[in-house]
Parts: sequence; C-alpha cells; structure tokens
Amino acid sequence: MSGEEPKFTIEEVDSAPLPPRAKVEDAETPGEKLERKRDYLEGFLKEQPQSLAASEPGGTIYDGVIAALKDIFDPEIPVNIYDLGLIYGVDVDDEGGVVVNMTLTTPHCPVAESMPGEVELRVSSVPGVRDCEVNLVWDPPWDMAKMSDEARLELGML
Repeated sequence: MSGEEPKFTIEEVDSAPLPPRAKVEDAETPGEKLERKRDYLEGFLKEQPQSLAASEPGGTIYDGVIAALKDIFDPEIPVNIYDLGLIYGVDVDDEGGVVVNMTLTTPHCPVAESMPGEVELRVSSVPGVRDCEVNLVWDPPWDMAKMSDEARLELGML
C-alpha cells in the first residue's frame, strides 16, 4: 500500500456558500389562497351519461328482468336463482324479446319441470317485455363457484 496515491483528498473549510434559493414566479398571495380553486372535475361532473337502450345492461327492461329473476328463490336453498348462479345469460332485443339461458343445481332437481315456467312467467310480467324464451341448459354444469358473494354469505360459506 505504500507508494500509492490517495484516492481522495480532504480539504478543510470554515464555511461553504449557501445554495441559490428557488424562485417561484407564480406564488399565490394570501388572498389568492383563500379563493375557490378551479374545479378540475367540473366538466366531468356536468357530463350527462350516454343514453342506454332499454335492452342493454343498465337499461330499464334489462334491469327489470334481472330484478324479476332475483325475486325467484330456489325452494331447497334460501337464495334467489340469480345470485345462486343458475342464470347463465339474459339477452334482450330492441323489440322487448327476452331469452334467458339457465340451469338448475342438478338435472334431478324437484323443480326441473316448474322452474323454467316460473322464470318465463315472471320475466314476461316485466314492463316492456314482449315475450320470454327460457332455455334450460346443462353445459356447463352448475357448481358452487358460480354463486355470488351474497349467496355465499347467506349460506354461511364466507
């Protein structure tokens, strides 16, 4: 190690110059601080939602159909068929025709004959619905993973 030059040097000083102060040209006066600031959400809040067709999710007919389905309960399980995951799809056309694809918990369900008829009757009673077709499907088979969190909570599974 002897004979090598030091890698850094040490310099002792009594004081160092202060760094330059930042200059703020647009500083607010105390009065300006109290004034109402520009509302950046103003335009966003004034924006009106695009009109939804009654047959689209969020539309009056579609939401009425979903509400009707939530009023139908499985007789063996105290949960509505929508939250139970038995409804696989709801299609509403512009003329008010509704197609509901649904399943049951098992093919041997005691309400296998009456449940599709009840769904058709309830959905057909929604204002704006012209007619309703219910397709009972078995593929994919229903399982407990299709249940909503509300249904799981109701059944004590959460």
